Amino acid sequence: MSEDSSSGYPLVLHSEADPSRLGGTAICGFSTVGSVGVIATSHLISSLELNPMGTVLHPNFPAIALIHDSVPKHPVRVYQGEGVGVFTSEIQFPSEHDVYFANTVLEWFTKGGFDRLIVIDGVVSNDLGIKEESELWGVSSSGIGREQLDNSSIQRIQQGVVAGIAGYLIAEGERRGLEVTALLAECNPMYPDARAALIAIEGLSDLVGIEVPVGGLLEDAKNIEERVREAFERAQATALPAPGSDDDEDDVPMVY
Repeated sequence: MSEDSSSGYPLVLHSEADPSRLGGTAICGFSTVGSVGVIATSHLISSLELNPMGTVLHPNFPAIALIHDSVPKHPVRVYQGEGVGVFTSEIQFPSEHDVYFANTVLEWFTKGGFDRLIVIDGVVSNDLGIKEESELWGVSSSGIGREQLDNSSIQRIQQGVVAGIAGYLIAEGERRGLEVTALLAECNPMYPDARAALIAIEGLSDLVGIEVPVGGLLEDAKNIEERVREAFERAQATALPAPGSDDDEDDVPMVY
């Protein structure tokens, strides 16, 4: 799809790929905080039965194959279905790759003739415990996108900073007049947060009208949360009491 350049990484189409099927809504997610983006995109690929379209390759990438149902795959791939395309990366890269990945996504988005780009990512929760309800925030590069956020159940960010690939994509979308929207699900960065990914997918469905089955993802979220609860309980059961916690008579509250 492109030659290697300083702007992005090369995207190599698969031999059986049909480029004429490109277009519609583009969605991307990466292995960033809480793995929210990659969990969400992986679920979209499987639940919508999207077809593999291409692979992002570069000599500086680690030599690795991820095995899915006995089939080896490169970690950075694109998929296509009827009116929807997905860009996903299943391993985490150092932050110095962020701009190159973002430009690769933008090239795939613009050359693929997509109407809008949705970036799914996580944002660190102030409460690191497991919560039944988490917040979903949105920010868009265009007036149309911001109006769509207002008409959905997604809270629009008024002031703040969005870092990493998502931040670069929405800022570059605004500069280039492209419709790019980031959905940022509140998550726990200590483990793969499938519940945050579920919240992001529900917001995506509300925003763009794509019906996505979420039963399997909800079960994954429950399983992950149960394992995390067990780990926390074991850690608390074996933790030593703080030194002098019972003997400190000079109990002065700390001021932060």
